[in-house]
Amino acid sequence: MQVSPVNRPASHAANRPVNLTVADRLHSAAIHLLRRLRRQDDAMGLTPARASALSIMVFGGPVTLGQLAAAEQVSAPTTTRLVIGMERDGLVRREDDPNDGRVVWLHATAKGTRLLHQGRQRRVAALASEIAALDEAERTTLAAAADIIERVLGGAEQSGTGSAARTGRMDRLGGKGGRGR
Repeated sequence: MQVSPVNRPASHAANRPVNLTVADRLHSAAIHLLRRLRRQDDAMGLTPARASALSIMVFGGPVTLGQLAAAEQVSAPTTTRLVIGMERDGLVRREDDPNDGRVVWLHATAKGTRLLHQGRQRRVAALASEIAALDEAERTTLAAAADIIERVLGGAEQSGTGSAARTGRMDRLGGKGGRGR
């Protein structure tokens, strides 16, 4: 028997509103969490767009302007403006491709890498202090929830210091984290 929305088992249909409610609560919590943690970046002068672009270059390696625009899902002119500002502030450097004069690779500089890692440390420390106020059972539950969220999102981002998922950055770059790195 083929299962259609009309003849779907009652147990599956009964879960749909629960799934939507959980998804809505998780979505809202994620927005509020990111908004709160963003204050740490604001204090360092690191905008969300800059942090995201640096993250792509630091964890994925050098990228072209087109790859960065695709990964960020914004237009090339928007990415160009972002990169010009980041370059001016010493966060990014350009390098001509030795094999193709039309291609320019974007690299995070040592300053950009340092700023990104400092921002992450500040965000993690701020969140850790909030988590410290929870009791042991709540911390255990939160750790289990983090594992489930990572699994739902498709894995954990490996940044060298944590176990958060490597969120679709490589997928958005077409499986390439730069040029053979």
